[in-house]
Amino acid sequence: MMRQLSYATRALAAAATLALPAVVSAQADNRPIVVVFSFDNNAIGKDHADYDGMSKGVQDLLITDLAANGKIRLVDRARLQDLLAEQNLATTKVVDQATAIRVGHMLGAQYAITGGFITDGRSQTRLDSHVIDMETSQISSPQSVMGKTDDVLGLIAQLSSKVSGSLNLAPKPGAEHRMGDAGKTGAKTATQSGGQASPAVRAAVAAENFAKPSSRQAVRAVKLDIATMKIYSNALDEMDKKNNTQAIKLLTEVHNKFPDFDPARRNLEKLGQKVSH
Repeated sequence: MMRQLSYATRALAAAATLALPAVVSAQADNRPIVVVFSFDNNAIGKDHADYDGMSKGVQDLLITDLAANGKIRLVDRARLQDLLAEQNLATTKVVDQATAIRVGHMLGAQYAITGGFITDGRSQTRLDSHVIDMETSQISSPQSVMGKTDDVLGLIAQLSSKVSGSLNLAPKPGAEHRMGDAGKTGAKTATQSGGQASPAVRAAVAAENFAKPSSRQAVRAVKLDIATMKIYSNALDEMDKKNNTQAIKLLTEVHNKFPDFDPARRNLEKLGQKVSH
């Protein structure tokens, strides 16, 4: 009996020892948290409304590209969307600075990236962005890129590189381990009691709130035209509305046209679809 108890105790201690580095690593991760909001539609002309859906597409693909920057943590777009829905802001087309700061605080972010896009509907598109400091409300790092509408993804990659190159973000004291209400909700559910979640649970919940890095080179290699970008953006909107059947239809259309476009594949898999690589 004593021998069995001793073995069980040693096994439990060994498991705890193996798990500890991962938990400590997650807890010690003090890279600044950045949230990217949907981009404003500033399209020119009578077809302005046709480009409303692109706001989410630009946001999503900028997050995907920036997630490869190991110096920051990007809030996952789906997590942001869930919080906006809870705050009855999911249908808001333009997020002003005050709203961005309030929602950013709730997500535990220290910095927010907002911006807009302009297209003439024919051949030219411009993307603009800037960074908001959640603590000081200061706006900095204005960036702008312009190019052809037949390679919107290339434009987003350019903007991402300029944003990454200009960022000098430092963690804010006391904000390293919090993910605001988004993290607290998951931790409470995991404990099934409303009590304090364990370090392992908090680490797991926090990890789920961040965008996972994708292959930057692979994504950037795809020359995504503005028409396909609108389809992909509309698919994201359908996902947010929980219209999964329509989202799958649109994502499949994008995937069939651009099989190497990883974001479409990953979202199809999120919706339970088996996709060939």
